[in-house]
Amino acid sequence: MNDSSPGEGHVRVVGTAHVSADSVREVEETVREDRPDVVAVELDEGRYRQLKGGTPDDIEARDLLRGNTVFQFIAYWMLSYVQSRMGDKFDVKPGADMLAAVETAEEEGLDVALVDRDIQVTIQRFWQRMGTLEKMRMAGDLLFGVADARGVGAVFGIAVGVVLGPLVGLFGGAVGVTDLLLTRTATAAVFGGVAAYLLYTVASFSLDGDDAILAGLGGGAAIGIVAGFGLGVGTGLVSGLLGSLGTAIVGSLVIGVLAGVVAGVTVGAVLNAFGLFAPVEGDADHEEFDMAELTDGDVVSAMMEEFRRFSPGGAEALIDERDAYIAHQLVALRQSGRHVVAVVGAGHREGIENYLEHPETLPPMESLVGVAEKDGFPWGKLLGFGVTAVFVAFFVLLAMAGVGNERLLTIFGAWFLINGVFAAALAKVAGARWTSALVGGLVAWMTSINPLLAPGWFTGYVELRHTPVNVGDIGTLNELLDDEETPIVELVGQMFDVPLFKLIMVVAMTNIGSIVASFLFVTYVIPVIASDLGGVAGVTNLMFEGARNSADLIWRSLT
Repeated sequence: MNDSSPGEGHVRVVGTAHVSADSVREVEETVREDRPDVVAVELDEGRYRQLKGGTPDDIEARDLLRGNTVFQFIAYWMLSYVQSRMGDKFDVKPGADMLAAVETAEEEGLDVALVDRDIQVTIQRFWQRMGTLEKMRMAGDLLFGVADARGVGAVFGIAVGVVLGPLVGLFGGAVGVTDLLLTRTATAAVFGGVAAYLLYTVASFSLDGDDAILAGLGGGAAIGIVAGFGLGVGTGLVSGLLGSLGTAIVGSLVIGVLAGVVAGVTVGAVLNAFGLFAPVEGDADHEEFDMAELTDGDVVSAMMEEFRRFSPGGAEALIDERDAYIAHQLVALRQSGRHVVAVVGAGHREGIENYLEHPETLPPMESLVGVAEKDGFPWGKLLGFGVTAVFVAFFVLLAMAGVGNERLLTIFGAWFLINGVFAAALAKVAGARWTSALVGGLVAWMTSINPLLAPGWFTGYVELRHTPVNVGDIGTLNELLDDEETPIVELVGQMFDVPLFKLIMVVAMTNIGSIVASFLFVTYVIPVIASDLGGVAGVTNLMFEGARNSADLIWRSLT
C-alpha cells in the first residue's frame, strides 16, 4: 500500500510472515526497488539488539517487586516458543524478515526506524488484561498440554485442593474422614513417593529416561495405593516419622489435592463435552500450515486472533494497541515528508493501513504506553486490605477478650515461624541461595497477610543481585524444550541451569510455601498451641467475646 497526502511523505506497508523464507526475499527486493528514505521495522530497541547479536537488558531487581514480572516473562516465553517452533518447522529463524529489512537498508545506506512498542510494556499489558480464567487456561496448556476446560479444571483443582486439604483436616470428621483414613493416605503418599524413586533408579539402567519415569511413577502409585493405603503396611513407621501432626497434614493435603483435581477435571470434561472452553478451531495441528497460508498472516498475531475468542483484552494489548502504536510512528515519519517502507507482520498490516488512511481515529499515544489499568472493581486490593484487617482484628479481639500478652506472642511467633520455615525451605528446594531463602522466610509472615505482596518477590530480588536474568534466556529454554532425546529428569536439571527458569521456580516455590503455611497455621497449629483455650472453637468464642467487650467499651466511651 502507498499512502500519502499533498505536502507529506508516503508510507508503503509490507506485511510478512515472521518465519517465512519468501517474506525475507520479498523484503529485500522491496527495499532495493523502492529505495525509501526510511525503512521502518516492527522492532523495539531490545529486540533489535538481539537480532544484531547483542545482549538484551537484564531484569532490574527493583522491577521484580512490582509483582507481575515473572508472570509476564512466562507469557513472553509462551509466545516466543510458539514462534520458535514454527520457525523450526520451516527452517527459518524467527525475525529473519526484520533482520533482512535492517541489513538491506544498511547495505543501501538507508535510515532505519524502530517503530514497535517496547516488548516489556506489551507483555505487561497483555498479562494485565487477561482474566483469571484465561490465565488458568494458559497454565493448563503449558502444564498439561490441554487448553480446553479439562486443563482449566486441573489447574483450578490443584489450587482448590491446597485450600481444601487443611479444611479436610479441620472438619473432615464431620464427613467421615477419620484419623485412620488420614494415616493410611499419608502412608500411601510417603511409600508411593519412595517406591517411585527407587523404581525409577532401577528402571533407568534398562529403559530410556521417559520410560523409566513412567515406570517409576506407575509402580510407585500402585505400591502406595495397594500396600500403604489398602493394606496399611508401614503406617506405624510413617506415623512415627511424621508424628501425629505431620501425618494429619500430609494425609489431609493429599486428600484435598486429589479431590480438587478429580473434581476439576471431571467438571472440565463435562463442560468440554458441551462445547464450553473447547479448543479454538484450527490451532490443534501445525501441519495444516503451508507457506501460502503463512504469507497471509503473522504466526503470533494469527494465534492471538484465535486467542481473542476467550481473551479480548489480551489480544487487544498484543495486536490492536501495537497497530495503533506503530501507526503513530509511521504517521509522524510521513508528516516529516519522508518516503517510508514499513516492514511489519502481516497480522498487523490491515490495522495499520486503516489508521494510516484515517489518522484521526488513532487513540492518544499516552493510552498505549505505561502500565495498563484493569477494568472493573479492584477486587484484588479489597481482598488484600480485607485479609490484613482480619489478621489485625484476630489479635486485637483476643487481647480484648483477656488473652495475655505471652499467649499472643506465642501465637504470633508460631505464625512467623511456620511461614518462614515453609517459604524458605521451598525456596531452597528450588535452588535459591541461602541469603535469598532467608529473606523470603523473614518476610513471609508479613506478605501472607496481604495478597498484594508475595515473599517470592523479595527472594527473587536477592537472587537477581547475584545472577543476571534477561529475555535472552528464553531462547535457551526454547532450545531445551525442542530437545526430544534428553531424558526428562536430565532436561529439567538443564532448565534449572538457565537463570530465568530458576528465578521463576524460586519465586513460585517461595510463594507456595507461604500459602500452604498460612492454611496449616489455621487448621493445625492453632488447635495445638491453643488447646487449653478450646482449640479453634475456643479461639473463635474468645474473638466473639473480644468483639462484645470492644463494643461495650466504645458504647461507654460515647455515652
